[in-house]
Amino acid sequence: MRVNTVKRLLKDGKPAVGTWLSLGSITAARFMARSGFDWLTIDIEHSLVSMETATHMMAAIAEAGCIPLARVPSCRHDHIKRVLDNGGYGIIAPMVCTPAEAKEGVDACLYPPVGNRSVGGSVHALNLDCSPADYYAKFNDEVLCVLQCEHIDAVRNFDAVYGRPNVDAVFVGPNDLAASMRSPDGKPPAPDAFKQTLSDILAGCKRNKIAAGIHTFSIEEAKMRIAEGWQFIAVNSEMKFMVDGAAAVVTALGLKKNAGDLAKY
Repeated sequence: MRVNTVKRLLKDGKPAVGTWLSLGSITAARFMARSGFDWLTIDIEHSLVSMETATHMMAAIAEAGCIPLARVPSCRHDHIKRVLDNGGYGIIAPMVCTPAEAKEGVDACLYPPVGNRSVGGSVHALNLDCSPADYYAKFNDEVLCVLQCEHIDAVRNFDAVYGRPNVDAVFVGPNDLAASMRSPDGKPPAPDAFKQTLSDILAGCKRNKIAAGIHTFSIEEAKMRIAEGWQFIAVNSEMKFMVDGAAAVVTALGLKKNAGDLAKY
């Protein structure tokens, strides 16, 4: 069985850097899997990606020797089961705000007696280059369980929500976290307040011996977060790389330019 190199990096206290795949392109996934990132996450929450497309993308990523992950639509057993049964090496569960939600996410990743993932399928074993029997016996040691911290209520209750066995990383979604901190009249949080909240999350991860993760939007920010102690680092997305590259050419050549940022990630 192949080992989950990202899980090993995080356990060793080292950074693991990847990016988001949101276009639903199998061909793009093949190229991105050979670009040198440690992992690629297929975004099934905020994109058009179907489970069939995600399955082919995860196969292409695994065949290239990269680690395929998927952000599921929500932290539910059925979503997590389908991603893992179709070849994901792990999941990222969005908007985990309560101990019950965290428990459901962790339990769905793991076969009994540790969790309650149901036994079935064979596609997953292909991506791990092993027999189904070996997969069922050993995959609990390889699966990566990442829970997202995207609401201020979860930060305030950090230890109760995330401080449980088998959580490999807590991953910040900066946009949703900031949205949850808006004032009653809709104003965004002050920069110092948001910075302190990120510090509280990082401290909570260290306190619970969990890798801290965050989505970043530039090389400089990624380097800064790694220096601060964050480990599970996302940088932009394949769509963001594409539109930023195109915008740079348009700007350099003085061509007509559409206003606005076309890619959030």
